[in-house]
Amino acid sequence: MAEKVDSVDIVSLNAIAAGTNKKVPRVVAAGLGGKLMGTKSLVDVTAEQISKTSLETLEEKDRREREKYINQAHISEKPWTLSNWHDHINWLNMILVVMIPLIGIFSAFKHPPQAKTMVLAVVFYAFSGLSITAGYHRLYAHKCYDACVPVRLFFALFGAGAVQGSIKWWSHSHRVHHRYTDTPRDPYDARRGLWYSHMGWMLVKANPKNRARADISDLTSDWVVNFQHRHYLSLMLFMGLILPTLIAGIFWGDYLGGFLYAGILKSSFIQQATFCVNSLAHWIGLQPFDDRRTPRDHVITALVTFGEGYHNFHHEFPSDYRNALKWYQYDPTKVVIYCMSKLGLAWNLKRFSSNAIQQGIIQQQQKKLDRMKSKLNWGSPVDKLPIMDREEFNARAKKDGLIIINDIVHDVKGFIKSHPGGQAVVRASLGKNATDAFYGAVYAHSNAAHNMLATMRIAVIKDGDGRGDSFEIQQQYLAKHKKSE
Repeated sequence: MAEKVDSVDIVSLNAIAAGTNKKVPRVVAAGLGGKLMGTKSLVDVTAEQISKTSLETLEEKDRREREKYINQAHISEKPWTLSNWHDHINWLNMILVVMIPLIGIFSAFKHPPQAKTMVLAVVFYAFSGLSITAGYHRLYAHKCYDACVPVRLFFALFGAGAVQGSIKWWSHSHRVHHRYTDTPRDPYDARRGLWYSHMGWMLVKANPKNRARADISDLTSDWVVNFQHRHYLSLMLFMGLILPTLIAGIFWGDYLGGFLYAGILKSSFIQQATFCVNSLAHWIGLQPFDDRRTPRDHVITALVTFGEGYHNFHHEFPSDYRNALKWYQYDPTKVVIYCMSKLGLAWNLKRFSSNAIQQGIIQQQQKKLDRMKSKLNWGSPVDKLPIMDREEFNARAKKDGLIIINDIVHDVKGFIKSHPGGQAVVRASLGKNATDAFYGAVYAHSNAAHNMLATMRIAVIKDGDGRGDSFEIQQQYLAKHKKSE
């Protein structure tokens, strides 16, 4: 008797995926900075709870949630009213992401920038933007490559100036997004609409019943990540606002311009660019690798996100250091990482095999072809056709316009006048077996002819050997007779 193979323990695997199977040192951001890292209730979940909800049916899950929250509904589940609208809003994020940028925009109208200040703003924008894409995203969230300490410090400092949270918080949220894409546990679930996935998810209080976790033990073992997280608020204020203000003020006397353009507006533009990866990249474009989920590829998204717009590829091959495969596709982040590797600043650049990538492309193309094929009439499958004996065939053939090809009865009455070879050939075949004639003894018919013939099937001759692959049978027939010549 064969030994039984044990099934995998779902709870244990969820514990590994969430990082709860080992003791991970807790890294706490000091003071107000800790509140910028999200809500603890959204990650306070065990592997057992994740496993239970993952294995439940939708009906069971809905019933359990209704019972649990019947007397303690979270604010996110309550309708917006004049009396509670302020309770729905995450006011800290509202201030950081909406109010401060609006103040910066209105102030900019009254204080035109100096040319040097605009150059400074562009430089800080590039440094901070690439710190998010090449640093937070590809280096830390996905471990697409390894980098030396100076590079990691650069990304930590200028990434803090982008005002998007710490590496630890940002990367954890992004790993959860990949683990639960297009589900309620996805922090920026694209199924909830363009506005929600863009920035609405940050501006309202999330429902803690959708809490989730991902393993970030590799991040908490990095002293650069820990340092930035502990001192995030100070680093954010200094790198995001104070440093550009001091540079513009000390060197060319434009303190206010440095504060507005290289500080507030620079950070808000980077925020909006990053938000586009969560919204536009799940909304516009093509899906050349998989269409079961929302991520898409589009050059417009790539242009506003330092090359992060080839998002369908990224979700299929997340640890590949590239987003764009073709040399002409816009992905400056890929170029920066590649150049750093040539300078010895980065190494272990990960790339999925060309075979795996081509497999994804072919499979997606096949799915599209199958959908197109399903809309066409390919004739009744042979195994679904009724059986007709020869007596019935002989009785009906001349009247109904029937012929036999490969033991399959075909009704050609409506095609006689349209036959390219003339009516006489078809009429002479009525009531007869025209297999050899059709396969090449008279005409070696085209693929289109075989497709049309398939739509004329009405029955299979009793005790016959009817097959639906008539074009393949013709090829075999022609090969056989060619050898015999």
